[in-house]
Amino acid sequence: MRRLLFRRTLFGLFTLWVVSLVVFLATQALPGDAAQAILGREATPERLAALREQLNLGGSLPEQYFGWLGQLLSFDLGTSLAGGTPVASTVGPMLLNSSILMLCAAVIAIPLAIGIGTWTALRKDSAVDHVTGIITLVLASLPEFVVGVLLVLLLATGVFHIFPAVFVLVPGEQVWSNPAQLALPVLTLVLAVSPYIIRIMRATMLEVLESQYVQQARLKGLPERTVVLRHALPNAIGPVAQVIALQLAWLIGGVVIVEFLFRFPGVGFQLIDAVTNRDLPVVQALVIVIAIFYVVVNLLADVVTLAANPKVRTAS
Repeated sequence: MRRLLFRRTLFGLFTLWVVSLVVFLATQALPGDAAQAILGREATPERLAALREQLNLGGSLPEQYFGWLGQLLSFDLGTSLAGGTPVASTVGPMLLNSSILMLCAAVIAIPLAIGIGTWTALRKDSAVDHVTGIITLVLASLPEFVVGVLLVLLLATGVFHIFPAVFVLVPGEQVWSNPAQLALPVLTLVLAVSPYIIRIMRATMLEVLESQYVQQARLKGLPERTVVLRHALPNAIGPVAQVIALQLAWLIGGVVIVEFLFRFPGVGFQLIDAVTNRDLPVVQALVIVIAIFYVVVNLLADVVTLAANPKVRTAS
């Protein structure tokens, strides 16, 4: 298990290095002079030279890349070109807001999806199973922005007026100060993430319920509740953990569209704003943060998989 985690950690670090290389080359490949595009045509040569130095645009590509990478490894994310403030202080509050949004969605979606998937597996081929399958298939086929728009029409502007349609953050308040404003963004993410987990949980649980050790537990006369919770569910969680990890990793990508749709002040909204303003230090920092989150979530999923499945842990 330690060797496997060590190899996965090395692979994660390699992935982050590749991401940093791709991000750097992508920003360098933008057409035109980045400094001129940011400052405009009226910029003086002195300001252009200072900005090029700040963006590490002087020297060869390897020199520029390793200079930027050195700053990144020293936790120096640079200065925002739009606001003139350190990138860390610009990204930090937005990252906290997005973390709250994703945490709320994950806390609701994961137990709910596991419960529904288990419940439908126990009622295979029933009317409830068929209806749940159709609903999850429809939700899985809809993009998250479509789900968000439908929720706004249903719960904010059209049929019911229960929740606000957009997020309005009063200066000095935190995003969790008004839970009603969090409802629609969180519900959108829950409906976007849950269908995949439900379908995989159902399929995995059906396979586990037909296994020999579960049949043997039933033959021993154990109550069905004990068979499901003690024997079936722990063995089904392992494979599902990988799907949950992929969905959690998707959250930080899907949250970009959801935050823009509801005007939520998070990483996604900040990323779109930075791309629009060509604020390259903020774009680079946010992409690296997203990559780190993806690597960490997948590493945690490997740990959960090994802990939940003794056979996999022993084989590794």
